[in-house]
Amino acid sequence: MTLAVFLGSLLGAMALGMPIAFALLVCGASLMLYLDQFDAQILAQNVVSGADNFVLMAVPFFILAGEFMNAGGLSRRIVDMANAWVGHIRGGLGYVAIVSALVLASLSGSAVADTAALAALLIPMMRNAGYDVARSAGLVASAGIIAPVIPPSIGFIIFGVAGGVSITKLFLAGIFPGVLMAISLVLTWWWVARRDASRVMPRTPLAERLRTVARGGWALVLPVIIVGGLKGGVFTPTEAGVVAAAYALFVGLVVYRELTWTAIYHALLSTAKTTAVVMFLVAAAFVSAYLITVADIPGQISALLAPFMGSPTLLMFMMMLIVVLVGTALDFIPTVLILTPVLLPICKEAGIDPVYFGVLFIMNNAIGMVTPPVGVVLNVAAGVGKVSMEDVVRGVWPFMLAETAVLFLLVFVPELVTVPMKWFL
Repeated sequence: MTLAVFLGSLLGAMALGMPIAFALLVCGASLMLYLDQFDAQILAQNVVSGADNFVLMAVPFFILAGEFMNAGGLSRRIVDMANAWVGHIRGGLGYVAIVSALVLASLSGSAVADTAALAALLIPMMRNAGYDVARSAGLVASAGIIAPVIPPSIGFIIFGVAGGVSITKLFLAGIFPGVLMAISLVLTWWWVARRDASRVMPRTPLAERLRTVARGGWALVLPVIIVGGLKGGVFTPTEAGVVAAAYALFVGLVVYRELTWTAIYHALLSTAKTTAVVMFLVAAAFVSAYLITVADIPGQISALLAPFMGSPTLLMFMMMLIVVLVGTALDFIPTVLILTPVLLPICKEAGIDPVYFGVLFIMNNAIGMVTPPVGVVLNVAAGVGKVSMEDVVRGVWPFMLAETAVLFLLVFVPELVTVPMKWFL
């Protein structure tokens, strides 16, 4: 009955059109009333303690770094560099989108920011070159969701805080799965675009290729600094966010000189708005997380999954199916905040590595960002790229299925996550 109250109050509040953060507070209050433990002071204390976490300071800094990179010209130079090296191949602009997304993912950690930058730069180019616009927009959206899996990932930060899991380990464990997602997109794009009548770009001379690398080299240094600093213990994930924001500000302001004071103001304003939404969600989710623990909802879910507890692989498969279904209706951050306190205790009980679960959980939620009908990244690709939502949904399917195949490959071959993670650590 507790589980029914939890789901009924949460889904009912959302069905009434209530924002997710307020729906989480209603859910927590409903559970307190059902358990006859309602106390407004406990409710307020959990809201405050949910946001009062030093690690969460990394979130605004990584968001700010992404804003500075887009406004300061780093994102555009990454696309130019990828275009110079792989743009001449048949379907080359698709490969440019994938390579650019992989590099941008290692800089910002935000799927929405990366998708917006790629859609603004590449979809018009692909349209003019004769590419199928729906397929192109679907590729850009699918490439954008690599960002939550490659460090620095805002999703890993939120999962690590909600579940008490090492964020540094999550960052380093996500590198190889993120690369696998990019490889799956390359293979899928090659398959669907091999007979396209799109115009092939001329081959860029080697001297010009090297010049684009020199111009974009400043952007390529940042992921090396972040991963190297984390691996070497030079700074924490929170400090890495500060380094990323300061570096992007310096390059955009001093090196490229494209970051104006007006752009800095708008970047700070946009970061403040996004951070406020994220932090309020996290704070509200801690109320639900507290009541989920008190009501022993993980124990009830564990009882439902008891037939699969003897096989960690089968249990992971079932949990990933649950997350896939939830991801079609909920956005990325709410899904992470709601399901982490429910599923993570079950993983620990079954002996599943929390870091391994976290990587697959975040990857699954990232794929949910391109899953209709919610799919926030689909909306970004459609709006920025000036493509209808129906076309983006039609074009995203082959790429979404490829990334889902990678997800379930990692379920059945966990060594693809754990072995590279041990090497990076």
